[in-house]
Amino acid sequence: MDFSYSAETKDYLARLDAFMREHIEPYENQYQKENYRLNSTPNWREWQVPPRVAELKQMAKEQGLWNLFLPDEELGAGLSTLEYAPLAERMGRSLLAPEVFNCNAPDTGNMEVLYHFGDDPQQEQWLKPLLNGDIRSVFCMTEPDVASSDATNMQTTIKADGSDWVINGRKWWSTGLGHPDAEIAIVMGLTDEDADKHHRHSMVLVPLNTPGVNIERMLPALGEYDAPYGHGEVVFDNVRVPKENIIVGPGAGFKIAQGRLGPGRIHHCMRAIGAAERALELFIERGVSRIAFGEPLMKLGGNTERLADLRVAIDQARLLTLHAAWQIDNVGAMKAIKEISAIKLVAPNVLQRVVDETMQLFGGASMCHDTPLPGLLTVARSLRIADGPDAVHRATIAKTELKQREKQREKQWKGRSND
Repeated sequence: MDFSYSAETKDYLARLDAFMREHIEPYENQYQKENYRLNSTPNWREWQVPPRVAELKQMAKEQGLWNLFLPDEELGAGLSTLEYAPLAERMGRSLLAPEVFNCNAPDTGNMEVLYHFGDDPQQEQWLKPLLNGDIRSVFCMTEPDVASSDATNMQTTIKADGSDWVINGRKWWSTGLGHPDAEIAIVMGLTDEDADKHHRHSMVLVPLNTPGVNIERMLPALGEYDAPYGHGEVVFDNVRVPKENIIVGPGAGFKIAQGRLGPGRIHHCMRAIGAAERALELFIERGVSRIAFGEPLMKLGGNTERLADLRVAIDQARLLTLHAAWQIDNVGAMKAIKEISAIKLVAPNVLQRVVDETMQLFGGASMCHDTPLPGLLTVARSLRIADGPDAVHRATIAKTELKQREKQREKQWKGRSND
């Protein structure tokens, strides 16, 4: 098990770092101001993307820093999950960077679904423009009226009617639904309530301009609408799409979801570690430069001990995430479910802890957007719910451990019986 960077990773990381230092980091404060100016209301119909973003995306594309997440040498960078992980960490230091490099959720997950599971017409119509950055996409899974942490609870229906699928239901926290370029949604719903629980659901492609797709509102995440992306609530009212829009086939939704969420959780967690590194830098800068009671803050109130603990926590989370990435590459996402749940539990909590301690050092300044801390806190707290809440991942880890222990006991019992 080797976590050292490959030559390809080193090359991409060096170029990515240079691009971010030269083009993204100097622009971030201005971007935030422009974004608030252009998108100061919850009315997503009026939201705009600051023009500079398109310019940065074109520059990134021209420099070959594009679709770095995709393990395809022609369409992406051709990197393994483990090789891509350090790049996701570097991008995680900026709330803007993943968008610039076309490595932003939920598009990355949706592109992976279409890449691995989509047929040729679906890839031609939707994957290509997503890979080009011409459009944005949405993933509609979570529902307001059921515990969506258990995906088998889903109430949205996808019923066959002649040559169409008819979708009825309500989804919310559909990230990216407010973006001006959002054109397509992958919708998960119930197709056969009599099938076993892991074969009841399917995924269909639904263009957002289809009659019956009614976006009701954008939801404020801890008071922030996250413009120009948004997290929307949408109703599907007798929405009709051709039967060709189903991905793989009826009953494949759960299988696709597991394949989608595995690598996506690596991406989320490595970005969270990058964000934690940035917050730790702010902790140190504030601690050594701010004076109170005649001393730097770092020398007061046990802050040096906190610094040590935060450093160790970040490094532990990184190693755990790299291990999960290695497992995905070597045994597949389905067999690495315990490791994936472990990182999804650990990384967002570490980020939240680092940001919280840094906010304490910044005091009142941490409560406004003069620093990136409010945005990082929102990311951290949201990630502890998105893609499965902490409790679900704890349950998965415990269930896997108990199964392994039971197998060990059975093996020991058989060995004794043979004796």
